[in-house]
Amino acid sequence: MIKGLFETHIYVENLERSIDFYSQTLGLSQCHYEAERRIAFFWIGEPKGAMLGIWEKPKQEIDIRHFAFRCEVADVLNKSVSFLEEHNLKPYNFLKSNNVVPMVFAWMPAIAIYFNDPDGHALEFIAILPGEGRPELGVITYENWLMVYQ
Repeated sequence: MIKGLFETHIYVENLERSIDFYSQTLGLSQCHYEAERRIAFFWIGEPKGAMLGIWEKPKQEIDIRHFAFRCEVADVLNKSVSFLEEHNLKPYNFLKSNNVVPMVFAWMPAIAIYFNDPDGHALEFIAILPGEGRPELGVITYENWLMVYQ
């Protein structure tokens, strides 16, 4: 019955700041806004494919969430870190090491890099890699992943 995830919602402290972040910084297309209810919605990818809702709440009511944006492998590998840095966002890998490079979750396999929105929600650019998962490898560099498959 379930075919995918259509929408997710998060709470933000300042609706206008978050609208600017998700539309101007990340390039999502705003599809709905209600000033009285202090909510905004964005299409993720193609219109009507997936949606993000943001709701303004007092800071004490904000619970930090995590969600990931599906990307192409080449974009995560070659563009994600520079994109984040150009937009004054601090990229970090799953291991939270000082090595700011996308890492491979070998069990999927997928490659990902993380960053935070203005409220501290943990966001991720992720792309599924070709090949079978290798859970015994844990989280590794892309170079190490390539050595497994060459």
